[in-house]
Amino acid sequence: METAAAGWAGTEGADGAVGRRGGGRGVAAWAAGLSLAGVSVVAGFRVADSDGITPVPQLLAFLPWLLVPTGLGLLLALLARWRFGLVWGVVALGLLAWFIEPYGKTGEPGGAPVAEVRVMTSNVEFGQGTGSLITAVRRHRPDILFVQECEYGCARALEDAFGGSGGAYPYREAVEGASSDGSVIMSRFPLTGADGVRGTMGMPGAVADVKGHDVRLQLAHPMPPLPGRLGVWRRELGELRDYAAASEGLTVLAGDFNASQDHAAFRRILDTGLRDSSRLAGAPRTPSWPARTTPTLGAQIDHVLVSADFSAHEAMFPRLSGTDHRALVVDLTLHQYE
Repeated sequence: METAAAGWAGTEGADGAVGRRGGGRGVAAWAAGLSLAGVSVVAGFRVADSDGITPVPQLLAFLPWLLVPTGLGLLLALLARWRFGLVWGVVALGLLAWFIEPYGKTGEPGGAPVAEVRVMTSNVEFGQGTGSLITAVRRHRPDILFVQECEYGCARALEDAFGGSGGAYPYREAVEGASSDGSVIMSRFPLTGADGVRGTMGMPGAVADVKGHDVRLQLAHPMPPLPGRLGVWRRELGELRDYAAASEGLTVLAGDFNASQDHAAFRRILDTGLRDSSRLAGAPRTPSWPARTTPTLGAQIDHVLVSADFSAHEAMFPRLSGTDHRALVVDLTLHQYE
């Protein structure tokens, strides 16, 4: 009787352990499925070349970091011994790796170099980063400066620091405004006013005389992809795309695009033939926002796009205090063109 009881107790213990192991695998499989399903929804819109609806556009900005939940889902599927989940996870990883590759055209211009141009763009977050920007401008000494969210106080401070006939940047085109509405272009090169792109926030335009070559300048600052405002975001990125498509000759389109290369609306701008200078300079994925978590976590939404007669050989992302964006400084070479 004692032997039989001992045998029964052992069997019960073994069955309980099997049950616990089975239950644990089930939980792991469910967790793996949820993780991979969320990633697959976002990746599916990327495959479909669409930005989708909230929260897809917001998550697309961080597409490279979706490798983390994908890897977690794959590990959980392995622990659960879930074969379908393993295949699912490997496919998801492959898709993400494919789409992480930089997008857009590259290639060196064929003409001889005719001018060196340093461009800087910065979103100063309602003017709060103005003081830090002034210090950075003095340090990096760009030839052309694009500033977004430069409200009245910011505009006055920049004019006082650099403007006027004897200043470092005597030429200026701006859209005056409060809060995020104001934007300004400042230049060492002579500027002629030009119609800017219409938008909720100011996006001034100009033509710069760069050593006898006319270069069209356009500041970019469309609305961000806020829930309930995606239509405005798409429309304003579409306006920038139309500007790029209509541009003839030399063009620099720079600013806070509120979009990364993982957004279809931004890729449409690159499809016009403009090139992302950060990619040309070897920094296609360096995050520029949000500044407090970069470079560990973030997205590159600040860009300097250039026409095919420019090459780029360095891109820097200085950290400024008072703003949630890193600035972007790129060194461009203008080549002879026909």
